[in-house]
Amino acid sequence: MNKALQAPARRNVFLRISAHLAERTDITSALQAVANEISEVIPYTHADLCLKDRPGWLSSYEVGIQTRWSRARTRVAASPIRDLITGNCDYMLCQDAMQDPRQTFEGACSEPIFNHQLRSRVHVLMKVMGQPIGTLNISHSTPGLYTQETVQGAQNVADVLSPYFHALHTAEQARRAAQVGQEAQAREEGLRRGALELTQTLEQERQRIGMDLHDQTLADLTRLLRTITGDGALVRDEMAQRITEIIDDLRRTIDTAVPTLLDLFGFTHAVQVHLERATCSEFIEVDVFDDTGGAPDRLDPTVRTALFRIAQEAINNAARHSGAGRITVRIEPLGESGLVMTVRDDGRGIPTDLQRNSGLAHMRTRARLISAGIDILNEYGCVVRVMLEDRR
Repeated sequence: MNKALQAPARRNVFLRISAHLAERTDITSALQAVANEISEVIPYTHADLCLKDRPGWLSSYEVGIQTRWSRARTRVAASPIRDLITGNCDYMLCQDAMQDPRQTFEGACSEPIFNHQLRSRVHVLMKVMGQPIGTLNISHSTPGLYTQETVQGAQNVADVLSPYFHALHTAEQARRAAQVGQEAQAREEGLRRGALELTQTLEQERQRIGMDLHDQTLADLTRLLRTITGDGALVRDEMAQRITEIIDDLRRTIDTAVPTLLDLFGFTHAVQVHLERATCSEFIEVDVFDDTGGAPDRLDPTVRTALFRIAQEAINNAARHSGAGRITVRIEPLGESGLVMTVRDDGRGIPTDLQRNSGLAHMRTRARLISAGIDILNEYGCVVRVMLEDRR
């Protein structure tokens, strides 16, 4: 904390913070409005608020450096502040977060810490009526900069900010809920129904194509049999070429018909089969985990198929383009009856100069058609996360 800032000056800073916040109606502009005042109390390279969103998730709002934390929601279990937000401690003070196991544990969403060398970090709770609503997080690239005095200064700032940002966040959630409700009654519901019908039609067409290929394969085999049993000379190279073509047709037919596995053996098995077929390499480890007790198989069949198609596309991208050594698919609960599917690889990530992104666009379109949220992120490789809300 800035030791030169004495109590009267600090009170003036807090009064200015209150005055700025009284004029703001959204979280992002409110945080930007008080950024200079916060820096007068505590110098920082990066500062952000993590506010509790839906159960198990946090939304971040940043000033200073813009990172992936504010581009997508973060699971509490993967957040560097999980010990604080879950009540395991009253505050967190890090002398060098890049080497602090509380911040950089396995699976942690700590990429911005390393990308921007956020070494000194202090985290304090934001509370309203005694209940935690989130955290104030302040970071600096200089290691060992913050002390216990900094913690107290951060807590004072958080106490001033908390009621304002709680009100703004509550209003934002209410606006979001109202908008979703209106759209569901008017445009979104019609779009969703039409999109689901379109998805069903596409699946029926895919099955028709599969049957056509199957019929073609039978015809090819019949002709091949006539050639073999006929009186003409057999040309080995020609026969080998025709057999190869039939095998390729069969393989395409099988790959196209994979959704049948959803009905026969379930979602997890179908994903596992596709993973093994897509990688076909002893150098790529693959795993599928379902922590929901088979929730994907309790979805509407069209929704389940769309979710499987997204998994297929994400797996294909990882297997063909990422150079990954490991690909994992995990299905986890979301709320009381929703689920989250995460496809993660440890490869090169999404290129910044990506020329063709039709695969990514297809995944986003499929997610939108089933009213699912989707995050596609570079996070020690590529992460595709699909969130299906309450499906009751």
